[in-house]
Amino acid sequence: MTQPKTDPRILRTRKLIMDSFMELSGKKEFKDITVKDITTEAMINRATFYYHFEDIYDLLEKVLSEVLLINLKGNMFEKNELNEESVVSIFIAITDFQKSLSNRCHRGYEDTIARIIREQLEIIFYKMLQKQYSSEDEQPLKITSAMLSWGLYGASLEWRRSGQETPPEEFIKLAIPFIKSGIDFGSKA
Repeated sequence: MTQPKTDPRILRTRKLIMDSFMELSGKKEFKDITVKDITTEAMINRATFYYHFEDIYDLLEKVLSEVLLINLKGNMFEKNELNEESVVSIFIAITDFQKSLSNRCHRGYEDTIARIIREQLEIIFYKMLQKQYSSEDEQPLKITSAMLSWGLYGASLEWRRSGQETPPEEFIKLAIPFIKSGIDFGSKA
């Protein structure tokens, strides 16, 4: 069963609202942006805004998810296997995403951004693992996906805290040997 096609006018209006929000977020802090600001910028009425989004937080979440997916190059990673190259590419994409937001997003976005990054990474990792281990039980793949998403997000925070002096590719490659070989919990150094 195929899904009904969305009317192009609906898609254009939704994009217009999202673009207007992004434009405003470059000028004002999120807490200062109102629905009225967005409707004025987009030249639409309030009813149109609420037809597309529940509220300004719903808009924020959708915009950030879309921007992150663009940074992750859509479904590209879902088609690849989970390997060193894909982990490095994903890490670069999320650090680029965080850098692009640092100019626009001010305090108050962090929790939302963190959740969106982790959720999107978890979906991507799960699809990659499913492709590689299709006969495996779902539960271990879901747990592994959650660990990878939180771990990669945590590494991106550490990279930002470290002053971003090391290029993201070199930074994450420091951890790859440990990820690949696993950690022997039984041995002592």
